[in-house]
Amino acid sequence: MLGNTTSGDRPHRRALILVENLSVPFDRRVWQECTTLRDAGWTVDVICPRGEKRDTEAEAVIDGVRIHRYPLRAATGGPAGYLREYGTALWHTLRLAREVGPVDVVHACNPPDLLFLPALWLKRQGARFVFDQHDLVPELYLSRFDRGKDLLYRGVCALERRTYRAADIVLATNESYRDVAVRRGGRRPEDVFVVRSAPDIDRFQPVPPEPELKRGKPHLLCYLGVMGPQDGVDYALRALAKLRDDLGRTDWHAVFVGAGDAFDAMVELSKRLGLAEHVQFTGRIPDADLVRYLSSADVCLSPDPRNPLNDVSTMNKVLEYMVMGRPIVSFDLREARVSAGEAALYAPANDEAEFAKLVALLLDDPEQRTRMGEIGRERISGELSWRNSQASLLAAYAAACRDHAPVSAGGPDRTRRRRRR
Repeated sequence: MLGNTTSGDRPHRRALILVENLSVPFDRRVWQECTTLRDAGWTVDVICPRGEKRDTEAEAVIDGVRIHRYPLRAATGGPAGYLREYGTALWHTLRLAREVGPVDVVHACNPPDLLFLPALWLKRQGARFVFDQHDLVPELYLSRFDRGKDLLYRGVCALERRTYRAADIVLATNESYRDVAVRRGGRRPEDVFVVRSAPDIDRFQPVPPEPELKRGKPHLLCYLGVMGPQDGVDYALRALAKLRDDLGRTDWHAVFVGAGDAFDAMVELSKRLGLAEHVQFTGRIPDADLVRYLSSADVCLSPDPRNPLNDVSTMNKVLEYMVMGRPIVSFDLREARVSAGEAALYAPANDEAEFAKLVALLLDDPEQRTRMGEIGRERISGELSWRNSQASLLAAYAAACRDHAPVSAGGPDRTRRRRRR
């Protein structure tokens, strides 16, 4: 056990988790890490942006985790917008970190690869730095902006190198990311721990199917996730158009759950493809409604195209489809196969016509759908379970704090610096 708030012979430990691109607890991976550390005896603080419709309080204590949130406007309008967003986030993060006070571990989650700056300040106060690499930002840049290896690309590569260099321990979401940390980041293999993301099983409990969600059709197709330029919703829509036009299939209704900066463009694309009557966009919806759709879905879609980022990234939606026992159609990506195994069928990368054919195949084979769903559930409850990731996370923290005396004094009830109003 790393830390303990009650045993007199064990030092109390305190962690500060920094997040920029999502609010907490909306960021499910970060929230699972928070509660795992809390259960292991750590006092946990989080600094993150406020959400727009949820997680809107400036400060909250949820299940023993104290969350400090700051206002942040998402970037628009190109590089200048990102400079404004990241500059604002860094200023607020450093301001709030000073108010939190001394910690034993500062745990920074990317993107962006800029949180090493407040982490370095906290290291000078005695903290150890754990870098939680959610995304490979250089690959994200290439995949999202299609600008090639220009000056900005070289800049994000330099920031990634600085982050690797500053970190005491690196958390990778899969073996592909771990390989990058060792090969490109120059990290020792023993300092890189794989902590896979895993769905919250309590959040995803199937309910009886609701035929009315299929809008009068025999089958329901479902997409769940972010809708950004690199997420492949456009590929899914074009594949559905081929399912209708080339294969003559109109026995389905499709629902796209989620939001993102490509949401409006995807709605417009569905209209241009003549899919408005077949496709429903819900935006973000409550968990209970999400479970209703997934419980009623016959086939789930994972249309992420092959690009430098997607090929080596673990897709949360794939894991969430699996925990709900849904069969999946995906493009053939390296880490998609690692996650889903035989719970998915794989179309050649970016081949929309073959993607449509695999959807049709599954619509016609309920026994295969059931078999694939069972395989997915078994994988999530076994090798891909959060239980295994918990052990790796705690091992990473043990490595970070080895031979390191606690610097956070006074335990969880110590007096805090009062925030200036």
